[in-house]
Amino acid sequence: MTNSAMAQQPFAGGRPLDGQVALVTGASRGIGAVIAASLAQAGAKVGVNYHSSPEAAAKVVEAIAAAGGEALAVAGDISSDADAQSVVKQVVQHWGRIDILVNNAGINRDRLLLRMTPDDWDQVLAVDLRGAFLCTKYVMSHLVRQRSGRVVNVSSVVGISGNPGQANYAAAKAGLIGFTKAVAREVASRSITVNAVAPGFIAAGGMADQLSEELKQQILGRIPMGRFGAPEDVAQAVVFLCGQGAAYITGQVLTIDGGMIA
Repeated sequence: MTNSAMAQQPFAGGRPLDGQVALVTGASRGIGAVIAASLAQAGAKVGVNYHSSPEAAAKVVEAIAAAGGEALAVAGDISSDADAQSVVKQVVQHWGRIDILVNNAGINRDRLLLRMTPDDWDQVLAVDLRGAFLCTKYVMSHLVRQRSGRVVNVSSVVGISGNPGQANYAAAKAGLIGFTKAVAREVASRSITVNAVAPGFIAAGGMADQLSEELKQQILGRIPMGRFGAPEDVAQAVVFLCGQGAAYITGQVLTIDGGMIA
């Protein structure tokens, strides 16, 4: 979904997340931007976290505002303990509460294992897994006090099936699934749910963008639905998991891959 498309969709009544405050990490572009817009479409006020792209984050905020929503750009490297605390603090100070966390921020440094450097490994684990840990830790203190909330972690089918050249990314995304299941058990008694989505090959902001045309055709042959996913496919699943309709769903991984690893 482009920024102009977001702006062209006015909000309607009866929105399921009215009154809720959300934080989406890595929300200045791609899937994260569409998740932020979709949560706003559902009625949430949204903190749009970014690290190094203030202009892109501002465009996401502007598009949400143009459609009648409310959003705030929040700078910070969520792999840094101090920054993660600051990001959460800014959202809470601005709106007085926080109800939803979507851990979407992620990077990849793809190389075959024999060519992968320790820095390649450390950078991916720092952002994709440590960042989710830090943000969840600092948001959770608020959710526990109010005895309600939603956490959705954006994992990947690569964390389930593995993928050559992505040992670091697969390890981080698999770790995120284990993290989801453990934390879900810790906080379920307080009416807080913790779930994960595991996108497959997503176009316009996902893994599919990085593939050659030849490889795209090979992968399409493995997807029963015969197409790559769209960011909206992931975003709508996140919105569902954040809503009241998912109040009794926790510790689960929703695979969004057109049936590829079913």
